[in-house]
Amino acid sequence: MQAQTEKDFECFIVDNGSTDGSMATIPKLDERFILMELGQNTGFAAANNTTAKLAKAPWIALLNPDAFARPNWLEQLLKASGKASNIKMVGSTQYLALEKTPTLDGVGDCYHFTGIAYRAGYGKQLEPPKAGMVFAPCAAAALYHKAKFLELGGFDERFFCYHEDVDLGFRMQLAGGDCLQTPLAIVDHVGSAISDTVPEFAIYHGTRNRIWTFYKNMPLAPLVLLTPFHIGANLAYLGWAVFRKGRFNPTLRGIRDGIKGLPQTFKDRKSVQKTRTISTIQLMKKFSWSPLKVITRGITIRHLYSSKNPE
Repeated sequence: MQAQTEKDFECFIVDNGSTDGSMATIPKLDERFILMELGQNTGFAAANNTTAKLAKAPWIALLNPDAFARPNWLEQLLKASGKASNIKMVGSTQYLALEKTPTLDGVGDCYHFTGIAYRAGYGKQLEPPKAGMVFAPCAAAALYHKAKFLELGGFDERFFCYHEDVDLGFRMQLAGGDCLQTPLAIVDHVGSAISDTVPEFAIYHGTRNRIWTFYKNMPLAPLVLLTPFHIGANLAYLGWAVFRKGRFNPTLRGIRDGIKGLPQTFKDRKSVQKTRTISTIQLMKKFSWSPLKVITRGITIRHLYSSKNPE
């Protein structure tokens, strides 16, 4: 962050219960940098919520420790935030840090009508698309409007980690916000570097939280219509996991605990739906509907002008 072209910022470096002594390796920094040790692993969601409440700026930028920002990253995020009045989130263009040939790690999170969220463009060796609207940013490197973030309660701390950015993006969309994906704010992302040693952890939380996101946020009419597709998608994941070593058990546990947690999820959806300001049709236009794209992680970008005059 010291190399950023945008110099007017405060930076919270949060240690979420690490045990590797990494905080001791941080060099002396100037007064813009604030070191925080939480003492235990509170989860991605809770750690970011804690920090967001302390921030003074009108926008909060999130950057994972395995994401390395290009020098003009913050400057470009802030420029993008002013493109339209209803932009409350800005997504970065992420490249896989360890690939020799430039390879996308993602250009925003897309949300398929089945309730499957995916990082668009992952693994593709192509130029990032022009700036446009996506469903949500990947929170590994994202910008959020602070007031809206706090108004909606930030990340759902029940999620602990994984899919919490999609859930927040969904709630932002329901409340009339939108997400601009910019090709100019670039990070190089190692990707799952923190949880790579325990892949079952990521599979379990991603599966469970996918179910909670769908049932908490989907308005009633599409919830009824799309639930069979959501159930089918989860069963398809479970079937696919049979043939992938180490995936079946965490997938099954994730589905089981996702279902067990639905009573609380339905309680939470009452407050979420009260914040909704857009119509069901407007929301459904923001989904990805292509079966091919959800399988291939195809990119779904809406034109920027569509956010200037919401219907």
